[in-house]
Amino acid sequence: MLKVNVGKKRATCCNGVTRRHALRLGASGLISGLTLPRLLELQAKAAGIQPPKAKACIFIFLEGGPPHQDMWDPKPEAPEEIRGPFRAIQTSVPGTWVTDQLPRCAKIAEKYTIVRSHSHTINGHSTGYHYVMTGRKPTFADGLNPKPFNEFYPSLGSIVSRELESGGAIPKYINIPHLVGAGGPGFYGAEHAPFVIEADPSQADFKVKDLQPAARLSAKRLSVRQKLLADIDQRERDLNKGPAGMMSTYYEKAYNLITSPEAKRAFDIQSEPTSVREAYGYTQLGQCALLARRLIEAGSRFVGIDAPGWDVHYNCFPSLRTDLIPYADRAFSALVTDLDQSGMLDETLVIMMGEMGRTPRVNAMAGRDHWSMAQSVVFAGGGTKPGQVIGATDKHAAAPISDPVSVPDILRTISILMGIDPDRMYYDPLGRPVPIVDGGKIIPGLI
Repeated sequence: MLKVNVGKKRATCCNGVTRRHALRLGASGLISGLTLPRLLELQAKAAGIQPPKAKACIFIFLEGGPPHQDMWDPKPEAPEEIRGPFRAIQTSVPGTWVTDQLPRCAKIAEKYTIVRSHSHTINGHSTGYHYVMTGRKPTFADGLNPKPFNEFYPSLGSIVSRELESGGAIPKYINIPHLVGAGGPGFYGAEHAPFVIEADPSQADFKVKDLQPAARLSAKRLSVRQKLLADIDQRERDLNKGPAGMMSTYYEKAYNLITSPEAKRAFDIQSEPTSVREAYGYTQLGQCALLARRLIEAGSRFVGIDAPGWDVHYNCFPSLRTDLIPYADRAFSALVTDLDQSGMLDETLVIMMGEMGRTPRVNAMAGRDHWSMAQSVVFAGGGTKPGQVIGATDKHAAAPISDPVSVPDILRTISILMGIDPDRMYYDPLGRPVPIVDGGKIIPGLI
């Protein structure tokens, strides 16, 4: 066996290969069988980029800020004005507790991991959306909401759209039931904007707007129109800039959808067995989660689910008890179980979080206010290690006391799981280099 001495300097990677060693080995040509793919693999490992675990991601965004102490991080020993009215229950993982409002999730705790120590300092809604979705702190004040929220920096879904190949006939990046705040493409352009459903799949008359061509248009006439449009817009589309170029992109996406049988089947949620639909719950969140599973199965790479209503400042506990937490409990547990039983969970990353948590102390109006200093984030599948709790907050769930996790940490971890180099640079319209993820580290113990 040929042995190559790469020097006595300590390697910086867990596999013992540094970037310099990989390049040196590739350039030397001394190792038999070191093909270009193998060299690229060594270089990727030296850079810390692992083979992708997740082919797709379902991102459930609990818009408004879910109260972590009323869900994933109970504090049963705290005073009532801190712990609230809900009690802690044991999950299927010994030593892991959640509140009694999450009974379905408690039964499958071995399938997901709770990160209790997520924390940041952006304490507003639109500003929080911007930070969570782009990893960049906003330059606008909360309440002064630009349209779109992320006019410059691309969102996580747009990054996935740009970095990963299409897995089927349907769009790589989809938002349901409407656009997730700050979910746009930024300077990546219209090609990487989300396809937005703009319809509630829990409704009996649900259908995707404009998925069907006008009744008066035959397939032949539609094809002729598409060819004429392509001829007219060829120059703008080649340049890929300006309003005409953007419209060409949107027309092309729309045409691909309305002519694709696979897309029609994927969006046909009514074809699911009644038992499956009932398992997810006939709620907007539940049916969005089921539709997301169908879209991922059909080849979409990133589905963002916008679940509003979590801004619970006033008399919050009745709505948390009856509407909000039970719907999230049912949807998340059904989605994870469904993916697991179908063999898709290993390759599908599921994340549920909001832009912030809620205040430790219940306010004078029986609600909880904004609190970005602590939040719980739940991960399942896609190469994550299940059945864990990572990090902890203090006795009042006010701040992390171990393993703090930042927004860039989350985005870097998602990138690595999906085989995306978080340090890859793209140049903005002014020629400035912009990395996919600005800083951050892989969440310790999650991968």
